[in-house]
Amino acid sequence: MSAASTYPTDAEAKAQIIEAGLKIYQRGLVAANDGNLSVRVGENALWVTPTGVSKGFMTEDMLVKLDLDGNVLAGTRKASSETKMHLRIYQENPDVRAVVHAHPPAATAFAAAGIPLDRPVLQEAVVQLGTVPVAPFALPGSQGVADSVAPYCRDYRALLLEYHGAVTWGETMERAYFRLECLEQMANVTLHLKTLGCDRVMPEGLVKELEGLRPAWGIR
Repeated sequence: MSAASTYPTDAEAKAQIIEAGLKIYQRGLVAANDGNLSVRVGENALWVTPTGVSKGFMTEDMLVKLDLDGNVLAGTRKASSETKMHLRIYQENPDVRAVVHAHPPAATAFAAAGIPLDRPVLQEAVVQLGTVPVAPFALPGSQGVADSVAPYCRDYRALLLEYHGAVTWGETMERAYFRLECLEQMANVTLHLKTLGCDRVMPEGLVKELEGLRPAWGIR
């Protein structure tokens, strides 16, 4: 059975969400109660973070288990207001097992400016992420957010949300979280290059070689 066809257990999923939530809070990738995370644990089940709770202070009993239609299967709290976006990503891309939404400052600056991160300037970002487009703005918590991300879920690994933040996904929570770190690093390097007045990008041939490393790195 391939990694993409397996699911973590409930216990594993909850532990992964708590750990990743603490990391994004400690690294300043979210502020206050911002952000939300989820892990899929079956064909029709996932765990998601609650609304109104700092990701640095969550406990497992706060998490909510849902089916892919958003019906509550377990938990006593209200699920994150951005759950519709998570559900849509899982529906659009069956290989996804985890989703991380945060507001990393540099990447969010590009999102606010409506500028995609599509310039090959960092080798790790080329291999791990590729192009990161900008999804058009939709009101927080609305079905519009889910609809705005839907066209990107199969062909990309990360997405900027206009005037809002960023979302990454992957076959594991570890991969989804690391893609968020890589995205913020890519945004910071791009900003530093702009400060230097440098417009340099990798040659197309080098980009193709780096993209060719993805299978060896386990990247779909």
